[in-house]
Amino acid sequence: MIRILLTLSAAVMFLSTAAPAMAIDDSNEKTSVIIEVDGNPDKHKTYLENYHPYIDVVAVYDTLFNGLALKAEPERFEGLESLDFIRAVHPAAAYEIESAPTLNQTENSVMPSELNNTSFTGKGVQVAVIDTGIDYNHPDLEDSYAGGYDLVDLDNDPMETTAEEGIPTMHGTHVAGIIAADGKLQGVAPSADIYAYRALGPGGSGTSVQVIAALEQAVDDGADIINLSLGNAVNGPDFPTSAAVNRAVDLGIPVIIANGNDGPGNWTIGSPATAANALSVGASSNPQTRPLLVEPLADKKISLVQMQGAKPWKLRKNYDVAIFNEQDVRGKIALMKRGKTPFSELARQAQKAGAVAALIYNHEKGNFQGTISDQGKPIKIPVASITKRDGEWLVKNAQNNKHLYMQTKHETSKPGIADFSSRGPVTVNWDLKPEVSAPGTNVLSTLPESYGELQGTSMAAPQAAGAMALLMEAHPDWTTEELTGALMTTAKRVKNEDGQPFAPIIQGAGGIRPKQAIHAKTVIEDPLLSFGKISEAQETKHVDVVIENKSEEQMNYSFSIPKKQQGLTWKLPMNFTLDKGETKKLSIELAINQNRLDTGIHQGWLTLNQGEAQYYLPYLFVNESADYPKAMGFDFSFEAFSDDTYRYQLYLPDPAESISVQLYHPQTLMYEQTLLESENIQVGLNEGKIDASQIDKPGAYAAVISVKLADGTVESYQTRVYINDKP
Repeated sequence: MIRILLTLSAAVMFLSTAAPAMAIDDSNEKTSVIIEVDGNPDKHKTYLENYHPYIDVVAVYDTLFNGLALKAEPERFEGLESLDFIRAVHPAAAYEIESAPTLNQTENSVMPSELNNTSFTGKGVQVAVIDTGIDYNHPDLEDSYAGGYDLVDLDNDPMETTAEEGIPTMHGTHVAGIIAADGKLQGVAPSADIYAYRALGPGGSGTSVQVIAALEQAVDDGADIINLSLGNAVNGPDFPTSAAVNRAVDLGIPVIIANGNDGPGNWTIGSPATAANALSVGASSNPQTRPLLVEPLADKKISLVQMQGAKPWKLRKNYDVAIFNEQDVRGKIALMKRGKTPFSELARQAQKAGAVAALIYNHEKGNFQGTISDQGKPIKIPVASITKRDGEWLVKNAQNNKHLYMQTKHETSKPGIADFSSRGPVTVNWDLKPEVSAPGTNVLSTLPESYGELQGTSMAAPQAAGAMALLMEAHPDWTTEELTGALMTTAKRVKNEDGQPFAPIIQGAGGIRPKQAIHAKTVIEDPLLSFGKISEAQETKHVDVVIENKSEEQMNYSFSIPKKQQGLTWKLPMNFTLDKGETKKLSIELAINQNRLDTGIHQGWLTLNQGEAQYYLPYLFVNESADYPKAMGFDFSFEAFSDDTYRYQLYLPDPAESISVQLYHPQTLMYEQTLLESENIQVGLNEGKIDASQIDKPGAYAAVISVKLADGTVESYQTRVYINDKP
């Protein structure tokens, strides 16, 4: 499963093969937009009704953000850019059509109902699913579906995007089924009520403000739990979607969020999973049998990620790998680089040229998961993705040798944490994330008019949301802090092949266990201990922990003495007693000698004992600095309703003196022009405008973003930028 960026464009962590064309429809049909406004939105509603009567004000938002939802014929919006109270406008986007695949159950399928080993079913609990919509006619969902809203078209019909409307979607239906399917397939909480909010339109893309508006709608509709299986590339706690999540939780609603699919590197979690109050969920993995390509002489093994909807990779002999440029590759494996062409079309080209299989390698670091659909033209060859590094190795060796024969083998993995699952921690406030983990590989659930498997943290989050519904049914009087605390306190640490627990920034507190959470005798309201960033030679940090005795008897507790580590001195409440029902706040102190420690992330576990029970509290701090990205989330597009002004945004986690963005030719890497230079920058989200006359020529570029930090050092990273010549 792929995570799609949610900078100015939000997207679910699943499906994208074509770039959106951000343009307003020229037809006479009405277009839906959501605008952010400064000041009182009700006052602006009255103004628009008086002075722009052809624009319908569909909704007013004032709980989590200030905004208005509008509908009108496209030309009616042309005068809006002159209104000074409008902060941002988010028009609907148009996409190419691509049909959704139908997937089949495999021997490695994970059934959502397997997580529920309790007598509870989520009855009476209202779960909001903010996603691509829902196939509410599906026989396994029609009884669970209780209502919702479409934030894309601004109406009461949150149906998934169909082929007639653009690139069809299925993600929200899959997520909803994991939570509360009640038919041939059972979700984790089959009696829960699903309210679906379509914030992501054709192809699984929307805007961040549509997501925030959906959050507000869910809150106003009385949601008990909110599930967000979506994310972005910005690792910061104060991005607007994260701030909205925190406000929703402050109102007493647990918000469950997928941690992201950019693993296995550290610092890969993105907003809104970075929200301090969110329950962010990583993906654990069940045993899976996966194909490999092997070249014995070079001792090279290449892991394959099979495309969703493609034929299984079951090649029986060695095959030559050929770099594919639309030439005859009969009897060979066609090797192609990921680009703008949809995966299905690449596969179809390779098949037409006689390939026995197709490999698509990434254009950036890491692997990805794509989708193949035949669109009435069957694709009969297996298709898989590989990393950029492996793809470049194949290219080099295929060029140096007339023939590069690769053998297909299969290996079965052990249970653990999925490689794609994003890792923490969070920049700026240095929070430990994710909070917990849940099954996220080969999860079988509902799809529009069918069933199928998907994988990703998008599948892990709804399992946690379903578990939360069970817990809420069992304990309707518990607070949000108690509910989330119970899931974390009773989580079981996931261990690697050596029997050692995965690091806290990989798994959080561990894999959720609904039955143990429901019957928890001890609840630690926030067992994840984040001590922040250490910037002084000697620092002492304190974290308060709230512990509640949920049993009917007095209980004695004690912390195990941590293993002695150079540069660390712990001060723990070694022994204490809680009467039945008693809650106590404890202070945990950590003295740090910076000079005796390596720079970077330091993490581990504290052990709290209660009788024979043990509770593991993960801790983390960052010493001086670390290898987190110094700039992220760069986005560049036309200002809404303007054809002569571009708008950019960039997120910075550290104080900096200046930034610059330079453009290079994507193939030759020759310098083209400097797009942006600025000294007016701040920690967090930076936004600005550039006149179109400053752009030499539109097109695709490799952009190098350089940040001069406060200490004088310069950090750079590269990304791809596409500059349109018209909105």
